[in-house]
Amino acid sequence: MKCTKEYRMGFDGKASQIVSLMSLKEKIHMMAGHSEPSASMGGGGYNMVPYPFGGCQRLGVPELHFCDGPRGCVSGSSTCFPVPMARGASFDPELEREIGRVIGKEVLGNGGDYFGGVCMNIPYHPGAGRSQECYGEDSYHMGEMASALMVGVQEQNVIACVKHFAFNSMERSRFKVNVTADERTEKEVYLPHFRKVVERGVASVMNAYNLYKGQKCGHNPYLLREILKADWGFDGFVISDFAFGVSSAGGGISGGCDVEMHLRLTYTEKKVKAALEKGEITESMLDEACRRIIRTTLAFEAARKDDPQYGKEILACKEHTALARRAAAESITLIRNQDNLLPLEGSASVVLVGDLADTENIGDHGSSKVRPPYVTTLTQAMKAEYPQARSAYIPTKQVKKKLETIRKADCAVIVCGMSHGDEGEYLWTHGGDRKTLQLHKKDIRMIETVSAINPNTVVVLMGGNVILTHDWQDKVKAILFAYYPGMEGGGALADILFGKVNPSGKLPFAIAQKESDYPDIKWNTKAQHYGYYHGYHKLDKEQKPCDYPFGFGLSYTTFRVGQPELIEVGDGHAQIAVSVANTGSRAGAEVVQLYASFPDSPADRPARTLCGFQKVFLQPGEEKIVTVTVNKQDLMRYDETEKQFVYDPGCRIYIGTDHRNLEGFVLL
Repeated sequence: MKCTKEYRMGFDGKASQIVSLMSLKEKIHMMAGHSEPSASMGGGGYNMVPYPFGGCQRLGVPELHFCDGPRGCVSGSSTCFPVPMARGASFDPELEREIGRVIGKEVLGNGGDYFGGVCMNIPYHPGAGRSQECYGEDSYHMGEMASALMVGVQEQNVIACVKHFAFNSMERSRFKVNVTADERTEKEVYLPHFRKVVERGVASVMNAYNLYKGQKCGHNPYLLREILKADWGFDGFVISDFAFGVSSAGGGISGGCDVEMHLRLTYTEKKVKAALEKGEITESMLDEACRRIIRTTLAFEAARKDDPQYGKEILACKEHTALARRAAAESITLIRNQDNLLPLEGSASVVLVGDLADTENIGDHGSSKVRPPYVTTLTQAMKAEYPQARSAYIPTKQVKKKLETIRKADCAVIVCGMSHGDEGEYLWTHGGDRKTLQLHKKDIRMIETVSAINPNTVVVLMGGNVILTHDWQDKVKAILFAYYPGMEGGGALADILFGKVNPSGKLPFAIAQKESDYPDIKWNTKAQHYGYYHGYHKLDKEQKPCDYPFGFGLSYTTFRVGQPELIEVGDGHAQIAVSVANTGSRAGAEVVQLYASFPDSPADRPARTLCGFQKVFLQPGEEKIVTVTVNKQDLMRYDETEKQFVYDPGCRIYIGTDHRNLEGFVLL
């Protein structure tokens, strides 16, 4: 990544000089989006064309051009990757970095230079509507995956923006809810992944809509000025979430929001001048904001000077769609496979049951909606690529009329779950937070009907977060979690069903047995407290069983993981090695997972918490030594009395293949 923080700061002097020459009007122009309300939907929908902002033509500072994400470039007709929750299941940061590079190229191909799609809000509750846009429930995992995407994008010299800062995981109440958390929860659970991405060089941050501790996030000097810019040393600039991210010029600018997006509603010349006259802001605040915007803009422009030029021809090209298929294949997670029903024999007759087997179901229809040139469903992929399977498609309403067809098939594959109408960005008519973590009643009835007459029933789940399986899982032989698998998801799913691809996805969340095992939450509320424990940490704390642990996923082969060995202790890090062998007959991939435990800590801490992972691909009979680095910073806790992070001696690092299947440990 050429455009590092150090590189960008090299443009600070030039930026300061330009600011000194700017008029007040030019400064105000710099600090807002330039879209007109009538044209903000751009010819065909939200962000169909990049949204311009910033710039000062007289002094040679170009505009920036915003393209949303995160499952691809929203502008144009671009490659649609699986949603981040699915890509989180890959546990493959290198793959995510590669996806970032492709997205960066497609942003440029659409005429953009700014990607607003690095999403990393921890869902306090898995029903959060936009949790499909993030990578999972664990802060460490989130930071590693989001950092990889950011680096990939910025390797193309496209500005990456991380969002929504911070405590944003409630869709229905996002404009009004005041989120609170104690200081330790804030520092250890909901901010460390943001900090990691900032420290690794992200160039821009978008604030959230919600309030935090009584103050709107876009007006929040504690979050934006004290933590982000002062404590973490963030050198880039902050933009508002669109239209409603700031509500006054004085509040936003004094709070540390540098740019109002994507319309100029409050950062107008009249309102900014009024705020100056009232003493709510100073011109030095405008200067600081403009300096941040300008040095970032000039740095990325200079870094792109000798880069290849991309046009529309690169959008959803064969190379990029092949990567989308690979990403889907690495994400799909096999969580049940009784009697080794999967993979199916190539000549097996298969009946595909349920509307979602032949529906373009690629995720939310809000600001993250990508418009690919095509979407391949499972039904389409089966007919085109596996004609020998003699597959038949039965929509949900025709199940009772087609019982004999279902009975005669060698295997029944039910595709069910969620769609954009059930979850996603709240758009008044659809989306929002999930009403329940259970399947729709019609889907459960379909599972019961089909499994009663065909013993070889497979359920494929689609959705952006946890779907509870406890009440029906014993009725079926196999369960695959496909999430929202993107434009090539149907082909990837077919490849896994028939064994062309060995599944390697791991759950980025724990699936509990009951809905009550998750934190209490009210989706339509003005106040919500985020507790210290959620997800697998909460299940462990309360000693609750779970049907499928965090990090769990099956394979068509078998692996042996050896005992961990501490091979190096350095300044602020340790390296731990472990042997991994493929003991089966198929090539496959395993994810080595490291979990930290702190039995001697004077503070209440999680029973186990992820602190490292690495995906390893192995041929049958192959064995490799996998070395994973554990960073001391990721093991520390925040001491509210000392107001600093501290390290608890006696830390144990366990090796495992999910959060409850842990082998021996090393002592740090």
